[in-house]
Amino acid sequence: MKDHAAPQMTVNGTPVALGQTPGRRLSEVLRHDLGLTGTKVGCDAGDCGACTVLVDGAPVCACLMPVAQAQGSQVETVEGLSRDGTLFALQQAFQRHGAAQCGICTPGMLMAATALLRETPEPTRAEAEAALGGVLCRCTGYAKIIAAVMDSHPRALPEMPPAGIAVGARLCRLDGAAKVAGAEMFGADFGPADALLVRAVRSPHAAARFHFGDIAQWVARQTADLHVFTAADIPGENRFGVIPRFADQPALAQGHVRMRGEAVAIVAGAPEVMETLDLGGFPVTWQEQPALATPERSRQPGAALVHPDREGNILITGKVCRGDPETAIARSAHVATTEFHMTHVEHAYIEPEAGVAWMDGGTLVIRACTQAPVLDRDDTARVLGLPPDQVRIIPSGTGGGFGSKLDLSVQPLIGLVALRTGRAARMVYSRGESMQATTKRHPARMTARIAADRDGRVTGMQFDGDFDTGAYASWGPTVAVRVPVHASGPYRVPQYHCEARAVHTNGPVAGAFRGFGVPQAAIVQETLFDDLARGLEMDRLAFRRLNALRDGDRSVCGQKMQGVGIVDCLDALRAPWAEATRVAAGWNARGGHLRRGVGMAACWYGCGNTALPNPSTIRVGLTPDGRLVLHQGAADIGQGANTVIAQICADAIGLPVAQVDLIGPDTALTPDCGKTSASRQTVITGKAAMLAGAALRADILARGNMGDDARIALDGPMLLLSDGEGRRSIDLSALAVNAHGYVMMSEQSHDPPTVPLDANGQGSPYAVYGYGAQLAELEVDMRLGIVRVLRITAAHDLGRVINPLLAEGQIEGGIAQGLGMALMEEYVPGRTENLHDYLIPTAGDMPEIRSILIEKPDPEGPMGAKGLGEHVLIPTAPAILNAIRDASGARITRLPALPHRVLAAIRAAQGGRADG
Repeated sequence: MKDHAAPQMTVNGTPVALGQTPGRRLSEVLRHDLGLTGTKVGCDAGDCGACTVLVDGAPVCACLMPVAQAQGSQVETVEGLSRDGTLFALQQAFQRHGAAQCGICTPGMLMAATALLRETPEPTRAEAEAALGGVLCRCTGYAKIIAAVMDSHPRALPEMPPAGIAVGARLCRLDGAAKVAGAEMFGADFGPADALLVRAVRSPHAAARFHFGDIAQWVARQTADLHVFTAADIPGENRFGVIPRFADQPALAQGHVRMRGEAVAIVAGAPEVMETLDLGGFPVTWQEQPALATPERSRQPGAALVHPDREGNILITGKVCRGDPETAIARSAHVATTEFHMTHVEHAYIEPEAGVAWMDGGTLVIRACTQAPVLDRDDTARVLGLPPDQVRIIPSGTGGGFGSKLDLSVQPLIGLVALRTGRAARMVYSRGESMQATTKRHPARMTARIAADRDGRVTGMQFDGDFDTGAYASWGPTVAVRVPVHASGPYRVPQYHCEARAVHTNGPVAGAFRGFGVPQAAIVQETLFDDLARGLEMDRLAFRRLNALRDGDRSVCGQKMQGVGIVDCLDALRAPWAEATRVAAGWNARGGHLRRGVGMAACWYGCGNTALPNPSTIRVGLTPDGRLVLHQGAADIGQGANTVIAQICADAIGLPVAQVDLIGPDTALTPDCGKTSASRQTVITGKAAMLAGAALRADILARGNMGDDARIALDGPMLLLSDGEGRRSIDLSALAVNAHGYVMMSEQSHDPPTVPLDANGQGSPYAVYGYGAQLAELEVDMRLGIVRVLRITAAHDLGRVINPLLAEGQIEGGIAQGLGMALMEEYVPGRTENLHDYLIPTAGDMPEIRSILIEKPDPEGPMGAKGLGEHVLIPTAPAILNAIRDASGARITRLPALPHRVLAAIRAAQGGRADG
């Protein structure tokens, strides 16, 4: 029998004293007392499974176990899987299969899988899915995780490719070893021992006036030293925003809150005090005001203004007009019409916002999770009244972002504390704080009409949408501008009118979320395309192919299109489409309450900013001792920028990617590579990397007096060049060193060529577009309204596939998010502010995914490459909705398609009443 009175436990084979607080969470003891930060914390409620460890061989959530319960037990963490720096076979399998993207869930996945494999060395897919069902992943779509678990036998990692063929190789993630070892340092994993812990006082109301009581007296009543800061303590301009001319969000509200969860004060103190401090008694008095919950209410005559300078609560209106769609539609043989409603969707990354700030002489240094280090630097400096060169942002590992971590969160708050106290300050959002206070996907009410002639050619389209941008601007302007450009889909639409408005409410701030409004618009367009095809009695794939854009066609913005790969994507789905429809027809012929359906949808997406400057800069150099150093400032949030950009640069130079020494984003060390968003990093930063690599190669060849086809090798400080019979060598140690420490260096920028949009939205908003099409096969329970997706086949045009392994992972992860948006995800303030009530797909919810990678080179992309990250989510939800209709007749017009809504739509299709 276990001795529960034993004063210690064994962690990774080493006896550890438990200390004097037996009620502390095991996760806290492992992370804070023992420094085993490989055990991650995503919720402190047992919902996400990131903190999974093994206790006497069984997987448990360390955040739920009091450390007293581990007395006398054997505890294993991810750090214990590796021995002498060598990865365990399962960790190698995760690397080999690309099973770790951002890496925040990876330790929990590895520990749950280890327990399974000890009991069942050859698990089935169903057994693997069941064992990992308690650990959530928001990045991968689980497919590669399951594949790794089923292929965990010892096997060497693939060899690194030789010079010149890194692009196109299934290269393991260059930063993956740290992720699978649990050594990746995320925002909550780092902080000086004496750092103050910062917590926020937040509004419980969506709209309220407030005033403070006697804060000094409240502080005096506490048993420890505390520091309290309010808006009055902010030394700079108390507003921030990702688009400077719309910046409107205060770091700390002053007298008036516009949304639930808005911070009004911060309190800092010793961690042992702050972790248990009850902020419920903080002296603040609220006068709740009527809240504007929807754009419909916000736009009513006489409605209160969320911001007094924004008439009608409209932040901005985006518009694209071409021709006379009203007349074209009136004269057309077939017209399809819809009104569609979308709800808030939560990013639900497994890492809540976290970071640490400290003073380094006169420089404020902030290490935090982010997608945009330079934006963070500039906005934080503005709030704190500092010049930008006195703020340094060092991105930590980012445990998922998907757009929300483009906006500031902890940075100005911990920066304020460090600046005012001179002490390091750290802050970690709780899961509830993260879900209350950070951005969401824009809810929308959209109406549209699309018409076609008797031959099936689209003649015109009208689209109108109100997008709920919430209390503050965030990326609302981008959504309102991007939607009209994309709402036509990748099709020829000769007569077109689209308007989209970003409308303020007192709801959560809506910002960037993988698509910037395009996924919402695509649902409307693609479901209407199914309506038209059915009305024409035309094959749905053939209808799309007939209307698809081709090279030389003009988009709805009047842009002449090049490198258009949508027909190639549709053609790649022809055989799967024919087989899927045949199988579904055979299944349904049997009768019964389970009906099979097949649906498809297509997408396009412009890479980068919409008709705005969008530069990235890359620096690459050779040191005197022969190191090839790449300064890569693009935040890698799991999508693979560290690997893909290194592959492009290495091939452009002509040296092996294994020789690249990467310096990742740091505003003091790396040039500005722009924000990680809008599928821009491969296309724009990748192009800058290609140019920088090519320029360094040209310099090397010129110094060696060698031709363009010469081979380059790096052997310590000797640079070796060969060309046929010719041989040259350059002794790098003999060359002069520049201000950056390099003897040879190249720094190149790329800003894609675009043309600003005029008043009618005519111009060339993007230099590069990506394309895709997906086919969904599913089953609908006609009695219960339950939908089970069986398979999704995804064909995406990447222009040039830089890394197939990472590309497949992006497709699988995007499909998982699209499936969640379609079937289960619905954020309701005050009700779904945790990962128990807010549902995202688990391993068991995912269908089989088949990826087809298409390569139709783009003339502007690096080596022909196009973006992918955003594109892969866009077609998933409309393909699923079209398949639901194919199976059941149910026409869904509100997401998510929860069972009661599907059942109501089935009854409506059968002549009954629908009220879902």
